[in-house]
Amino acid sequence: MTDTWERARRVLEAAGIPPERLARLTPLTGGTYNSVEDLRLTDGARYILKVAPDTEGLHHERRLLVSEAEFYEGAAHADVPAPRVVAAGGPWLLMTVCPGRPWGDFLHADEQVDLRTELGRLVARLHRVTGPGFGYPSGALGPLAPDWRAAFTGMLDAVLDDARRYRPRLPRPVDEIARTLRTAYDALDEVTAPSLVHFDLWPGNILVDRSTPRASIGGLIDGERMLWGDPLADFVSLALLGDIRKDEAFLAGYREAGGRAEFDVPALLRLALYRAYLYLIMLTEVVPRGGDTGPDSWVQDAVAPELIAALDHIEELRTTS
Repeated sequence: MTDTWERARRVLEAAGIPPERLARLTPLTGGTYNSVEDLRLTDGARYILKVAPDTEGLHHERRLLVSEAEFYEGAAHADVPAPRVVAAGGPWLLMTVCPGRPWGDFLHADEQVDLRTELGRLVARLHRVTGPGFGYPSGALGPLAPDWRAAFTGMLDAVLDDARRYRPRLPRPVDEIARTLRTAYDALDEVTAPSLVHFDLWPGNILVDRSTPRASIGGLIDGERMLWGDPLADFVSLALLGDIRKDEAFLAGYREAGGRAEFDVPALLRLALYRAYLYLIMLTEVVPRGGDTGPDSWVQDAVAPELIAALDHIEELRTTS
């Protein structure tokens, strides 16, 4: 069994921080893959320590903390609130703490509108940061690709292989899903610049700071799923299990800050591909993590129908376009 206290002391020492200053270690819940701990020092300083598991996951989940560190570097370049990396050591990442708590029901309706608009501006700034190629910077699926089509189809192939390996309960056979997805691949050719994409901006990863009279975004956290690719890919988790086109406040802020949000047929096809990719991950990952894959599980009730909807949307768009 891992001695988390001693591990945290070793991490602090590697970061140039006297390990004897560690006063308290608190495990944080809410994550689904890496373990996360809140480190408090004797002088009042706080850090977040994230540690990768030693168990096997999906293909793209190798070296996730490399991608997370890359996201925070990009966020700093874009002047977007996010943790800053203090030190990194392969299977662990030590970072600063952002103010606030995850977006939740404690927000009033008018605050929600203002915050969604602010979030749109921040995401547009992230998307102006470009990388050296397309794909996951972790190298989990190989080196960055020269074009988005090669990168993203490789990502889809990897999660489809994961589905064949782990045999999750999917609403359609894997090969049928793959055939439908392939009919939309031409739309990927419209993406020519690799933008910084968080790809996991659901409310739990958006901190809201209410320490002042006006609530604000305190930080965008858990950037471990970060990739270089199509900005539209971020719209999936930003409207998780929903439709970003209905989020008028977010889109207003996004466009105001220079983000492009046009929903023509190629864009809708790409959005459907990204939705299918995320939902395949969500349906498959429960198996290696030992989660409930029974008929009453949340992913079956909520996610499986959305995967079907994404696939049906591709077929509908290909038929009418």
